Amino acid sequence: MNTLIETLAMELRNAELSRFPVAPIIKSYPDLTVEDAYKIQILNIEKKLQEGHIITGKKIGLTSLAVQRMLGVDLPGFGHLTDAMQVQNGIVPTDRLIQPKAEGEIAFLLKEDLKGPCVSAQDVLDATEYVMAAIEIADSRIADWKISIVDTVADNASSGMYIVSDKKVDPRTVDLKEIKMDFYRNGKWMNAGKGSDVLGNPAECVAWLANTLSEFGVTLKKGEVIFSGAVSGMVTAEPGNCFRASFSELGDIELRFE
Repeated sequence: MNTLIETLAMELRNAELSRFPVAPIIKSYPDLTVEDAYKIQILNIEKKLQEGHIITGKKIGLTSLAVQRMLGVDLPGFGHLTDAMQVQNGIVPTDRLIQPKAEGEIAFLLKEDLKGPCVSAQDVLDATEYVMAAIEIADSRIADWKISIVDTVADNASSGMYIVSDKKVDPRTVDLKEIKMDFYRNGKWMNAGKGSDVLGNPAECVAWLANTLSEFGVTLKKGEVIFSGAVSGMVTAEPGNCFRASFSELGDIELRFE
């Protein structure tokens, strides 16, 4: 394994544990590729698995134009979800996060494996048990969210924590592109979006993820939850904040930061 890859993986891991972010990787190492970044991500995921964590799903990030513009990137990213990232009882422990932001998403629960490179949106629907309202708490181990696509992929797609709704909907009974969402912080409306704001169709996002991950030998697996990307812009979260994502067909999902 490349010594630089191992060193950068360790720096990001230490940043997560210490809650002290590091400078943007790409500025110090401008020749790093997305492939290099994924190797960094995988090293840290393998470390978590060795510690007893379990992969519960995958995520695609930076899919909405609003989020791409906010962070100054022009490509989606991808990452892993683990059991330790799942919010319990609707309460987010802020002492595990550095600079969290919250966003509403449509999540897919798979009943079959999805392995690229030729997965279509229809394949995604056929392999999905149900879809759910979800909130992702994004977090970055890169200082001040000054990220490139290399930074965010290396940093596990800026993953923090997540929560999914108990309400489960058959994706074949709704038009995912037309699902609308309103996002609230402390009861105040913050933004809105719809399924078509996520690369045109949330199912297309999951197909993109399956096909992209296949280049690295990774499969979206039966039983995993797949986050298809933010429906609208991310909202900064602070201790005491309460968030609610209200979806037209999927219902509401809420969480509160300690």
